[in-house]
Amino acid sequence: MLYNSTRGNDKGRSSAYVIKNGIAADGGLFVPESIPSLTKELLEELKGMNYPQRAEKILSMFLTDYSTEELKKATETAYSKERFGKVTAPIAVSGGNSILELWHGPTSAFKDMALQIMPHLLSLSLDKCGEEKDALILVATSGDTGKAALAGYANVPRVRIQVFYPSEGVSPVQKLQMATQEGNNVSVCGIKGNFDDAQSAVKRIFGGNASEKIAENGLFFSSANSINWGRLAPQIVYYISAYLDMVSAGTIAMGDKINVTVPTGNFGNILAAYIAKQMGLPVNKMICASNKNNILTDFFNTGVYDKRRPFYTTSSPSMDILISSNLERLLYFVLGAEKCAELMKELNEKGIYTVDEATKAKLSEDFAALYGDESATEETVARYFEGGYLCDPHTAVALYCADKYKAESGDNTPMLVASTASPYKFPRAVLKSLGKNVDGDDFTCIDTLSEISNTCPPKALAELKGKPVRFDGVTEKADIDTKVYDFAAKKL
Repeated sequence: MLYNSTRGNDKGRSSAYVIKNGIAADGGLFVPESIPSLTKELLEELKGMNYPQRAEKILSMFLTDYSTEELKKATETAYSKERFGKVTAPIAVSGGNSILELWHGPTSAFKDMALQIMPHLLSLSLDKCGEEKDALILVATSGDTGKAALAGYANVPRVRIQVFYPSEGVSPVQKLQMATQEGNNVSVCGIKGNFDDAQSAVKRIFGGNASEKIAENGLFFSSANSINWGRLAPQIVYYISAYLDMVSAGTIAMGDKINVTVPTGNFGNILAAYIAKQMGLPVNKMICASNKNNILTDFFNTGVYDKRRPFYTTSSPSMDILISSNLERLLYFVLGAEKCAELMKELNEKGIYTVDEATKAKLSEDFAALYGDESATEETVARYFEGGYLCDPHTAVALYCADKYKAESGDNTPMLVASTASPYKFPRAVLKSLGKNVDGDDFTCIDTLSEISNTCPPKALAELKGKPVRFDGVTEKADIDTKVYDFAAKKL
């Protein structure tokens, strides 16, 4: 399996190369030359496996220069019971929806599903590519990716990781998770701006002359965001695994179609579902669920992607994004490299692009797009809690859109909804939705939420209280380069 850039000028790369480098030389994102097939026989075989075994089998179809032994060791380590509990990605049922809980890993967010295995894949790639320099991973985060990447890469040999986050655009728990991160090879810094500012600055550094400068310190740049195929490929696994779990539970029969709703910001999580469908997973419709920053809703419904719009800070911060990087991969799959490069050039230069009616119709065959504002989010948290299910604001957005889609379309295909974070990562927002007192700090809110819901907070979140803060710096977005160079020059 070889990989090409979405913009057409970087081709024929191995999976180890694309995981090592993250982004293509022409600024595009790497995609596989072909999509492997899920046969009925393979699905039956996977059905009898546990999650690490399924992950090893599915990843081997994309990462063909990694050996079976390497992938087996990586998946067994990444998805161990010590890291995820007895069931890696359990499915709850509420409100007529199957809710895929992807947040039972070390940082209580769905990003763990990829970022617990990605460090293994990157470390292996360095040797496979004969790379003598060490990796400096730059991460722009809207909240969850940063902590999950820090947790995955902390103290990993031959790797440094530096995370930038919007200083006022993440929850207090998310900020504390990053600020208290242990490890000699990590760095965390807030920026004055939003996630798109952080992401644009990181992309600018990747595409500029910074690579030559950090090479003087024996380093090269890589990424842990979902622009890196090594982040995206493991996400394909959990949609296939969830389908098989629904079959085992008797919710559906093998071969029955399902719909999938995903709370969406950078578009990587739902793109993984799209790729699973292209492989042959029986998926009917994917519902792209957005919050008040509903740029993707507008794109799918009008064909116009316009980032020149107000940015809103919401109770679902991981979705507060106006530049959805992985949409580029979808455009490539639908339109090809030449047209994709043209649209990305328009977005970069004008802040807007438009696809024609035929493309919009093609996209509508696979996707529906809806959004829920803050009032809808709060109402959904409360409604599902009354029904016995406690969810975070991101999951609430997805549940609201799933229910709205079913009501408006009349489509009663069994619905799988991706739940992307523990409600305890956003205790203040959840309590507010439930009409409860939110006085006191976030740890007081965690205790209150635990008491009223009769559930226990994840151990890692409860243990944040009292941990020493290591990183409290905030910088202007124009000064990120200096922070990167300083970290690159630091002696570990």
